[in-house]
Amino acid sequence: MDRKLRYTFLFIFLSGVAYGQTTREKLKKIRVDHFFTCTLDQLMDTLAAEYDIPIVFERDSLMQMDITEHFFDEPLGKVLKFACKANGLQYWIENDGTLYILQNPDDLPRLKKRYELNQTARGFKPVILPPPANAPKHFMFALTGHVTDQKTGESLPGASVRIRGTDLSALTNTSGNFTILDIPSDTSVVDVSFIGYQPDIFRLDSNSVKGNISFSLYPSLNSLSQVVITGRKKGVLNTDSKKVSVIQLTPALLDKLPNIGEKDIMRSFQLMPGVAATNESSSGIYVRGGTPDQNLVTFDGFTIYQVDHLYGFFSAFNSNAVRDVELYKGGFSSKYGGRLSSVTEVRGKDGNKKEVNIGGDISLLSTNVYAETPVGSNASALIAIRRSYQGPLYNKLFGQFNSSAANTGGGAIRGGPGGGGGGFNNQTTPSSYFYDLNTKFTYAPSTKNTFSWSLYTGADRLDNSREMTLPSFLASSGGTLNIADDTHYGNLGTSVKWNTTPSQKLFGSTVLSYSSFFSDRDRGTTGTITDSATTTTINNGILENNRLKDVGIKSDWEWNAASKIKVLFGGFNSNVKIDYTYTQNDTTTLINQHNSGSTTGAYTELEYEPNGRWHIQPGFRTTYFSQTGNLYYEPRLSAIYHLTDHINLKGATGRFYQFTDRVIREDVAGGDRNFWVLANNSNIPVGVSDHFILGTSYETDKLLFDVEGYYKKLNGLTEYSIRQLGGGPGGGGPMGGGGGAATATTVTENFYNGSGYAKGIEFLLQKKTGVYTGWISYTLAEAKNKFDAYGTSYFSAAQDIRHEFKSVNMYHLQRWSFAATFIFSTGHPYTAPAGVYNINTLDGNKISYLSVSEKNGERLPAYHRLDLSATYDLLKTDATKIGSISFSLFNVYNHRNTWYNEYYIRGNQVVTTTVKYLGLTPNITLSLKLK
Repeated sequence: MDRKLRYTFLFIFLSGVAYGQTTREKLKKIRVDHFFTCTLDQLMDTLAAEYDIPIVFERDSLMQMDITEHFFDEPLGKVLKFACKANGLQYWIENDGTLYILQNPDDLPRLKKRYELNQTARGFKPVILPPPANAPKHFMFALTGHVTDQKTGESLPGASVRIRGTDLSALTNTSGNFTILDIPSDTSVVDVSFIGYQPDIFRLDSNSVKGNISFSLYPSLNSLSQVVITGRKKGVLNTDSKKVSVIQLTPALLDKLPNIGEKDIMRSFQLMPGVAATNESSSGIYVRGGTPDQNLVTFDGFTIYQVDHLYGFFSAFNSNAVRDVELYKGGFSSKYGGRLSSVTEVRGKDGNKKEVNIGGDISLLSTNVYAETPVGSNASALIAIRRSYQGPLYNKLFGQFNSSAANTGGGAIRGGPGGGGGGFNNQTTPSSYFYDLNTKFTYAPSTKNTFSWSLYTGADRLDNSREMTLPSFLASSGGTLNIADDTHYGNLGTSVKWNTTPSQKLFGSTVLSYSSFFSDRDRGTTGTITDSATTTTINNGILENNRLKDVGIKSDWEWNAASKIKVLFGGFNSNVKIDYTYTQNDTTTLINQHNSGSTTGAYTELEYEPNGRWHIQPGFRTTYFSQTGNLYYEPRLSAIYHLTDHINLKGATGRFYQFTDRVIREDVAGGDRNFWVLANNSNIPVGVSDHFILGTSYETDKLLFDVEGYYKKLNGLTEYSIRQLGGGPGGGGPMGGGGGAATATTVTENFYNGSGYAKGIEFLLQKKTGVYTGWISYTLAEAKNKFDAYGTSYFSAAQDIRHEFKSVNMYHLQRWSFAATFIFSTGHPYTAPAGVYNINTLDGNKISYLSVSEKNGERLPAYHRLDLSATYDLLKTDATKIGSISFSLFNVYNHRNTWYNEYYIRGNQVVTTTVKYLGLTPNITLSLKLK
């Protein structure tokens, strides 16, 4: 029998009421008291005719399904759910009121297309908007409003608002607000759209335009990914056609990508061109040759100074508490400052304003729970808690990055845990965990004012301390050593934010913020060794403490001066206090830094579109820094020219200053360390960078090809080194080793200053729609520094990666989503020891030191890995997503990439230990939510 699609439809006309809302209300209010014994298609025909509901289904399928049930005064919605659930079906309501019966979520586009063709064939087009109720009363006025999610009340930043029949349009800002000037009349029709939501249209009237108007959109069915080219897009990762060097990320879709833990915000950025993807041990991102401390990371207006959990396998951000994220890779707006490389702006969810919702994730590494609820009629609250637990996978991660280092006495590079001493260890179970907490309260006393309070706190405790018993063949009577290896670090941040719309042309956002960061590290050895009846007490090691506190206020304003002109301006003040101490053997304080300072300034920026082709954005920022007593001026400029409807030319330039740095403390033997310091007027200069960016893009409904070239000039770079003479056994400092009695210690601190540059070209080819989506990218780059202490020539920066290739592939099949990511890059540069030399002390002891090769003159092996994942969406009968199950394989072909090398001295020989990243690692994550 030939399969045919026949439809039953009834179009409802109710002035001023949305059809989708009408159908949803009918499912709740209408009561059914009836006995049905028929095929399912007959049931749908009966419901459609009896209750005036347009129902679309595939008759040939439903006529083979039966229902026999007596409903006793049941809601219509319950009847529909029962009928669908009993036959393995879902239903979906579009915002025009049409109800679709689906065998699979992917049936919706096909049914809608056939339905539209059927309507055209019948020569009948439904009326979905009422005519104007009255003659227009207002002309050439400004329309100010807000776009929200119909189900939760959350703001939708980046939604498109257009006046039908004109070229007037706007995108909502980060708070979901918009302003459009010169509206022809108060009977105009407004088209509102946002990817991931059903587009809708609204008829204005003389009452709705008097104040702030609110437009609400219904989510679209979670089926095929579709992206439009106008305005802001909403795939997993996207670029922005109106901004230069900007990447946008959708946290709700991150479960489609392979991951080692949960869906992760910062790690997802590493899949895009210009962001290094080889740092498995850090969620901090290296953008266009910059370091993580050169990337400003903010959450709801306060700065996050440590973005890692568990050696970087988790970022500090719980995706269940995040609404949206933007990464500015360079040439960013004058609204942002204080960093040389890039900006990551994270905005948290406000919480559900309509109903209570509870959800969470559980994986082999951590548990994550959140709850959101309305508080009265004008407020909402959200809380999200995440904590790790020690299971097989967690212990594998912890053991991997401690076992290699445990036998060398070396430390780990880029914030790794390191080890402590070596020999014959009586291992204890590692005591380690991380946690974080997000909470937010939002209150809107009126349509013009919204207040919110946001809090984040998180910490890691990584304790690999253990006891070591020396056997008698090493010492005649043996001995016991207690080896401490305890690292504790974390963040606390909070902000109070006030959004206000004092007039139809003016929007303001003021944030009072507090941020703090701490890092404590205890690594040493205590105990006794008995040899030939002589007992020696051992007490050596290091204590490292870093504290940072940041209190600030920032006020940002947008003034829509004319239909093609927007003025952005604001002011800011930040007060920072930093303490850092580094003590060796409990007695010798090698570093004792205590600094504080403030930055105060203002900025202004113009967004100008003289015609439909140009978008020009000049800006200027000025900052006063108390430590130097100087003013710093930062001009900025970005521009986009729409050569055709598909081809854009773009460019940006600007100057950027950084006053708070995380400097590297050189340690060739055990891996470099770093700590936060404040620039001053002497040995720590203010960092400065000049950006130059040019690019072009070609974009259609299905494809995007984007090319950007960049050059960054850097000055005021700082590295730190301790030089130590004497100190007896092990007192050779960061590069020494030896034995004997203690001798006098001489310590010198050295801040090395230098300059550098980073340049490169990035290519991106993206397929945006269909069952198969994804992108490939290639970056050719170079990052070099020059420090007088290392010579007069440029050398490769530690983060220099010459070639990097990435491939991200996603395939959608009904409820399943499959993904594969492949990464290849050349290895990182490093400094290697060239040999060993000895110094004889006055008391007859000998201390061994390492001599080193050319600065970063060697390179690690090339990095490459393949990750795979499969995600199955869990749907309710009404086709709304309530969760997912994700399976992931990290490093599928088990290529153990090199993290770093450690070196120690045995018998005047340099012994090298290679510390590797993870091999093949599986994980499974279950995500659920109540609604």
